[in-house]
Amino acid sequence: MENIFTRMKESITADLHQMLDKKEEKNPMTALDNYLRQSELQKEKVKKLLQRQYQLKEQFTSEYHQADDLRTKRKKQAEIAKQANETDLYNFAQSEFEEYDHRANRMQEARENAVEQIEQLEKNYKEMNHKLKNMRLKRMELMGRENVARTNQKMNQILHEDSSTSVDRFQELEQFIETIEKKVNKAYYKSTFDQKIADLEKEMMS
Repeated sequence: MENIFTRMKESITADLHQMLDKKEEKNPMTALDNYLRQSELQKEKVKKLLQRQYQLKEQFTSEYHQADDLRTKRKKQAEIAKQANETDLYNFAQSEFEEYDHRANRMQEARENAVEQIEQLEKNYKEMNHKLKNMRLKRMELMGRENVARTNQKMNQILHEDSSTSVDRFQELEQFIETIEKKVNKAYYKSTFDQKIADLEKEMMS
């Protein structure tokens, strides 16, 4: 159990920087997202192992109580058979007592081991959760830095852009606005032409 968890833990705590430095990775943020997804899957596997260990502990506990009850019962029966000088009954009861005694001791030891393993698994599981949480926070920090870097890059492109290129763009914009103004004025003049002629005609007749 511990070996399985150790391999998973080593996978989770692999060198992140080495992965991000791979030349074939064009976007480190994408690589980090993939790494986080894989880590979450590994965490879920460990969670299932932990749940399985809890189930085993309960099974060991149940088996222990059954064996303990039976060894107590057989011990009492062996004493009764011995007092009654019933050798065959005594031998059978004593043999059963020894078998259940051995089983109870095994189950008690197995349960104690399971409890210790659960404590260790829980400790490591919490450690994994903290590591993943720190990685997600680190991702947020990297996203913030990436946004600032991209924003600065865009602003630098504008601030340090060649002046001739800027002038050309402003001239294009002015020509575009002038074209729109001409179209609007022409449309307005056309829409009011009939009314203007009618007003002139009315003044001439008065």
